[in-house]
Amino acid sequence: MSLPDRAFFMPKLKRSALFAILAGTLMTIAGCTVQPLYSGGGGAAGIGGTVAPGMREKLASIAIEPATTRYGQEVRNKLIFLLSGGAGEPATPAYRLSLGVTSSTIAAVSVDIGDSTDRTGRPSAGTVRVASNYVLRDTNGKPVAKGTRVVSASFDRPRQEFANLRAERDAQDRAAQELAEQLMLAIAQNLSKR
Repeated sequence: MSLPDRAFFMPKLKRSALFAILAGTLMTIAGCTVQPLYSGGGGAAGIGGTVAPGMREKLASIAIEPATTRYGQEVRNKLIFLLSGGAGEPATPAYRLSLGVTSSTIAAVSVDIGDSTDRTGRPSAGTVRVASNYVLRDTNGKPVAKGTRVVSASFDRPRQEFANLRAERDAQDRAAQELAEQLMLAIAQNLSKR
């Protein structure tokens, strides 16, 4: 009998054990090649899971420059909370983050039709676009990371002016919150490469 014929007649128990050892070895090797940004370690909670303890310390050492607009302040406040896990800004930061936040509103749909008391042709839906250019610098002022993130949020435009302004502001706040989350993830990704 040749070697392949003998392998065919091996007891099923031996083949199962051999398969289990091979599968375990392959999973171990595959696990050694990946270093996750988020892990199940004992760090503070972050977006989508738990941030590894070393990464949590890096993120918590970032100070953010003051904002000049209301929506910029919304982004800054949420970002401080996300980076520090709710502890506030660090007393002695290792990094400084500069944010350039802009917002614009676009009329998306115009469907108002009615008599002369209606505002015919007035947009009935809108989109708020909040964008940020960011630059992360170390204590020497050397840029460590930079990039741009953009978030949009839609809203309905009712006929009442105050309700219209409030709906636009709420959309701006939603976009600012989401932008802060995207910035935190981008910064964490940049710092994980250092």
